[in-house]
Amino acid sequence: MTQAIPLLELQPDQPLPPSPWVTIDQAMIDQFAQVTGDHQWIHVDEQRCAKESPLGCTIAHGLLTTALMPGLFYQQVFIDEKRDSVLNYGMDNVRYLEPVRVNDRIRYHSCLKATENKPRGVLFRFTTTVEIDWRDKPAMIGEFLLLRLTT
Repeated sequence: MTQAIPLLELQPDQPLPPSPWVTIDQAMIDQFAQVTGDHQWIHVDEQRCAKESPLGCTIAHGLLTTALMPGLFYQQVFIDEKRDSVLNYGMDNVRYLEPVRVNDRIRYHSCLKATENKPRGVLFRFTTTVEIDWRDKPAMIGEFLLLRLTT
């Protein structure tokens, strides 16, 4: 993987290196279901999905795809923890376009869209797409917001 880019060196319209690939296995889906209480059969019942789902397998929760973003994002962007304090500030316009099937590999592509001064710091707005290995359609698109706090 390409080396992470320091947050404070990013310029608008600058793409980040892609995140590493991550495999979404059934154990991860089951753990997410346990934490969130979302045990809908399309996520956790492998036998039923094999028989009744048009996809023939379980799929990840859309929010699982979203929840993995911060950990992988910090592999794309370098944040100096001695100097910087950052917060996840939210998401805008998030859409789930293609189901992530069990054992799919996904990775994140992000680009700095803009920065904005806020009373507590600088807001970084990233456009992000989640690629599914060997699929044309992305799993998710959206804007992710990160606030670098000023001290």
